[in-house]
Amino acid sequence: MDFDFSDDQQQLRDAARRWVDKAYTFEHRRAAVAAGGFRREAWDALAELGLTALNVPEAHGGLGLGAVDAMVVMEEMGRGMVLEPLAQSFITAKVLAQYAPAAVQADWLPRVAAGEALVVLAHQERRARYHLDKCESKAVLTPDGYALTAHKSIVPAGDQADAFLVPAVLDGQIALFLLERAAPGVRTRGYLTQDGSRAAELEAEHSPATLVTTEGLTALELAVDTGSAAVCAEAVGVMDQVLAITADYLNQRKQFGVAIASFQALRHRLADMKMQLELARSMSYYASLQLDQPAEQRRRAIARARVQLGQSMRYVGQQAVQLHGGIGVTDEYIVSHQFKKLTQLEMTYGDSLHHLGEVAARMQATAGVVDH
Repeated sequence: MDFDFSDDQQQLRDAARRWVDKAYTFEHRRAAVAAGGFRREAWDALAELGLTALNVPEAHGGLGLGAVDAMVVMEEMGRGMVLEPLAQSFITAKVLAQYAPAAVQADWLPRVAAGEALVVLAHQERRARYHLDKCESKAVLTPDGYALTAHKSIVPAGDQADAFLVPAVLDGQIALFLLERAAPGVRTRGYLTQDGSRAAELEAEHSPATLVTTEGLTALELAVDTGSAAVCAEAVGVMDQVLAITADYLNQRKQFGVAIASFQALRHRLADMKMQLELARSMSYYASLQLDQPAEQRRRAIARARVQLGQSMRYVGQQAVQLHGGIGVTDEYIVSHQFKKLTQLEMTYGDSLHHLGEVAARMQATAGVVDH
């Protein structure tokens, strides 16, 4: 089996990396945070590169590429800790292409591909924790269509998005709706998150919405799994940079007249960071490769990957800060921001403890037991 990336995937990686290196330096990112955590010009640049069209079917103006291509791009976004929620375009493309009626696809997917419409997943509720089957939002059928009443939290770039994918209970079961931010009764309150990106509280009061599918829970699971695979890839990109910066620092920092990289104890810790990174990388590949598998197999794979990624993110981030000493926690130095980014990624779409529970719940009854 060939595990090498194709030439097209390498070119895609190179294009994304060049943009990050040129247009999304640490200084650019700090300016973006100061400006509110989201820049429309950066989003437009991602669209010009074709990245928002990556997973949109060709029939709707997209590139029709797959999960591995998205993974390659998200690794490069992680290297620059890009604030704009590119992964949301992958989620939207995946869910609409698989579940939405043809008219909804024709209306929204071309705009998603062109970057003209930022559509984000708005599913998190205060009492739900990470459980997707807990939903207090309600939808009703009116003479004019569907009306949605909901309160969703931590919606990525919610006050900048053009529309939302919103799960709500319809006739006793969860359905998935597309809600426009400009719709009557919709209110958003934006704020910065811990890593400097932008999120919002979303409220809808009897707001008109478009039904995507009555199979809301299965569609939501696909959306969250797609987002989780993107989190894994993004985290690998962040950790790759953390390791490179830490190794460079150890080679430059001197004590007793020699570089501290020559100290065996520190070299061992750096080697352990590298091992955790490579474990994370392999599980990120595993997660992306399983995205198109049947739901049960996909959900089990994503949970496994997230457990390893969570362990790796915590270890690499903590070791980087400790090996840098006091400078590692200063706002002026990039490592402190990378640590915050890794910490926030670890809790996105479920923290490590949640996913460990998912792994345990999805183990077969005979796992680890010899059945005579």
